[in-house]
Amino acid sequence: MPPRFFPPPTQSTPDGLVSISGDLSCERLLDAYRHGIFPWPVYVEDPMLWWSPDPRAILPLQGMHVSKRLQRRLRAGEIQATCDRAFDQVIRGCSAGPGREGGTWLTDEMIDAYGEFHHQGHAHSVEVWQDGRLVGGIYGVAVGGLFAAESMYSRVRDASKVALVRLVEHLNARGYQLLDVQQWTTHTGSLGVVEISRDEYLRRLPEIVDLPVTFGKQLET
Repeated sequence: MPPRFFPPPTQSTPDGLVSISGDLSCERLLDAYRHGIFPWPVYVEDPMLWWSPDPRAILPLQGMHVSKRLQRRLRAGEIQATCDRAFDQVIRGCSAGPGREGGTWLTDEMIDAYGEFHHQGHAHSVEVWQDGRLVGGIYGVAVGGLFAAESMYSRVRDASKVALVRLVEHLNARGYQLLDVQQWTTHTGSLGVVEISRDEYLRRLPEIVDLPVTFGKQLET
């Protein structure tokens, strides 16, 4: 079934722009993610821009690279992870820094919209704590067996990597099939992120977004 609120992603511009403007209602956001589209205004002063890039970056759920140093830190246990305990704090933490991986593209409008998306059960966070203090996290959108990771941040070394490791463990335990990270970077590539064609991504989506998978209220690792 084609998107209700957008042109088909295959009709995007060469850089993946599908649509300009449009509200951030939960109904529109859900339609977007179900069809491989996500909002990203690039700069806070931009109108809302909706994208479906080609190629698309994913992190294979059995393919995350965890360094020996990070493994040691995870075993040490000085950093703990939870889920959906501090969604609003995590998304605001992601909005504090520059750039697509944690920053100024997250407008107040988007923060409010994803907060409502969270309250409706579609957006989720993994929080990382040290000595009872929130030091990092990651948030994203869950639709059936798809999890679209939107942004992550760290206040201490490795906090965002810990969040991603725990997220991947949780998604595997809950039966998720696809972890979308949207765009490849050198940093995400070092963690195991790979690119697939948009056609392949869109081909896989319909059989995934209607799976009876739920995120749950506690991390499963």
